[in-house]
Amino acid sequence: MAEGNNPPAIATGAVLVKSEPLPEGTPTVQGYDFNQGIDYHKLLGTYAQSGFQASNFGLAVKEINKMIDCKLKPLTKEASERINLNPVGRELSNCTIFLSFTSNLISSGVREVLRYLVQHNMVDCIVTTAGGIEEDIIKCMAPTFLGEFSLRGKELRSKGINRIGNLLVPNDNYCHFEDWLMPILDKMLEEQTQENVLWTPSKMIARLGKEIDNPDSVYYWAYKNNIPVFCPAITDGSLGDIVYFHSYRKPGLVIDIVEDVRRLNSQAVFAQNTGMIILGGGVVKHHTCNANLMRNGADFSVYLNTGSEFDGSDSGASPDEAVSWGKIRTTATPVKICAEATLIFPLLVAETFARREKEFENIIK
Repeated sequence: MAEGNNPPAIATGAVLVKSEPLPEGTPTVQGYDFNQGIDYHKLLGTYAQSGFQASNFGLAVKEINKMIDCKLKPLTKEASERINLNPVGRELSNCTIFLSFTSNLISSGVREVLRYLVQHNMVDCIVTTAGGIEEDIIKCMAPTFLGEFSLRGKELRSKGINRIGNLLVPNDNYCHFEDWLMPILDKMLEEQTQENVLWTPSKMIARLGKEIDNPDSVYYWAYKNNIPVFCPAITDGSLGDIVYFHSYRKPGLVIDIVEDVRRLNSQAVFAQNTGMIILGGGVVKHHTCNANLMRNGADFSVYLNTGSEFDGSDSGASPDEAVSWGKIRTTATPVKICAEATLIFPLLVAETFARREKEFENIIK
């Protein structure tokens, strides 16, 4: 009860709780001061002390730089002999970096950021979806346009325009892709029949990268640098549509996923260390994490997606859930940024791979 002019003791006891001191060295919250001028590197450097997802961005920069440090470290003779058992035909480093992304990022301007990483041999293995392959090849033939999220599907359909968020893709683009791809499928079937070639999604994608012969393409550089690209759901897109039509024109083409799952898992099993950078969720996230389960978990991991874990889906699952499965090591310090990749991923690359481009020049291509 209140006594005279004093507030009730129960209220003061609740509001004026005495604090215990935080552990020594606990960082303070401090943002960027624009009175210092505009310095984007310093601005992004303050994210780690800014709180919320900005702090997760800072942790992700640290985690990716740890991957790069590990990758650039010279291999021991014993490690070199072990990872050379990896059936990929590529000179691997002390840390095998898996880069996984969903197709919408190839549709967007993030495609050029992804191409940069592959062009400069900064990653060792790619996992994506069918759209993540075909949209890259299609952009070498015809552009994707910027529209609005609010454009009505009924009106677009009548005009033969497909909408990906606020991006617009004329249906003619896919017709051009079909005209280009059909003769390649004919040739693949011929090689399967006459030369006993066993096609897999990764072999097919390497062939498409070779055939497109365009330095704007992610998969041209993957082919040139012998970086394997895995696409477990390769029929889930325009590629699947065209393979379907081709099966009526010239039946018999076989694309084997079993050899590829062994080849992908081997990237992890025979690696000295592994790092995962996973943009988005779904099959690319699970396929990459599951490969790393085969070695009892990745050493370094960064997730970037907008998924929530409340529904129990793998897409929104936290890195700690992956630890419980053995997909990320118990000793690792994984990071998840809850954000949209077109906003964040170019900035992540700017603060990590791009700032260290010259260091990658010393890696054997």
